[in-house]
Amino acid sequence: MDEMTDSQALHRTVLLTEAADEVSRARNGIFIDATFGRGGHSPCRYLPASPPDARLIAFDRDPEAIKSAAAITDPRFSIVHAPFSEMKEQLAALGISQVNGILMDIGVSSPQIDEAGRGFSFRMDGPLDMRMDTTCGLTAAQWLAQASESDIARVLRDYGEERFAGKIARAICRVRDETPIERTAQLADLIARTVPKNKSDSAQHPATRSFQAIRIQVNGELDELKRALSAAGSLLACDGVLAVISFHSLEDRIVKRFLDAGAHPDKAVDARIALPADAFAPPLWTDLRRIKPSDQECEANPRARSAVLRTALRTEADWQECSETDQRKGGRR
Repeated sequence: MDEMTDSQALHRTVLLTEAADEVSRARNGIFIDATFGRGGHSPCRYLPASPPDARLIAFDRDPEAIKSAAAITDPRFSIVHAPFSEMKEQLAALGISQVNGILMDIGVSSPQIDEAGRGFSFRMDGPLDMRMDTTCGLTAAQWLAQASESDIARVLRDYGEERFAGKIARAICRVRDETPIERTAQLADLIARTVPKNKSDSAQHPATRSFQAIRIQVNGELDELKRALSAAGSLLACDGVLAVISFHSLEDRIVKRFLDAGAHPDKAVDARIALPADAFAPPLWTDLRRIKPSDQECEANPRARSAVLRTALRTEADWQECSETDQRKGGRR
């Protein structure tokens, strides 16, 4: 693969070596970078010895990521402008039904945060957009303009774990009745005036949790993640590797439950009920691993501190969906 562009170099890839080691456990073949971003994690970047018939297919819904991929001229590489939740359908259109490795790096990327015009950051003034795909969907400003007070409070509480969700939602609705909320600085200042300062963490901006929550809502991130995990399970060949990097507890909880449910189908049933071993479906995943960044990486790149890499190997069992209930229990019927 080609050298990184300047914009790629500015983005410090988290858990690069660890993710490379995990994905390299898979047999050579077709690899998927489900969240391309600026290509820092793409398997062919850290698998230079891949054979000529290896393929890397990347996905991203951000038009800027698609543009950055144009610098990669390796014929083994291609990229699809689509969310990772659609990778099964997109790959089917390419005649592909099975792959050997899938990597997901969940959430917003550093270049998205650092560009004021994208509207992800409360530290820089810009249009209140927050869409990962700027070609479709409601902007954050549009969503805030039409959402009810109860919906805003629910999103802030459920997706941002914001203690003052109700208070912030009331303030947003009161202000928007007089002036449209269309800028990041406008929203950040409103929240800062509404929420008491966090004495235990004075470095954290009062708008941190709210911006995270609104971004997740605007992009449907948690539903996208659930659909992408299911697609990955159905696509991976036996001994194929799934590697998922998440950056906050909501995402990591979804990934953990998904893998645990497939790896331990017996946990879906009350332990007090005696059933023969063959009553359970065979495990879908094996060799589950949880990896955190080293202290050295966290010191060099503070954004790595919250990262968690979870990986698993796909078994030979036919794919079966796990219900939400089974995933909460850690198994499936």
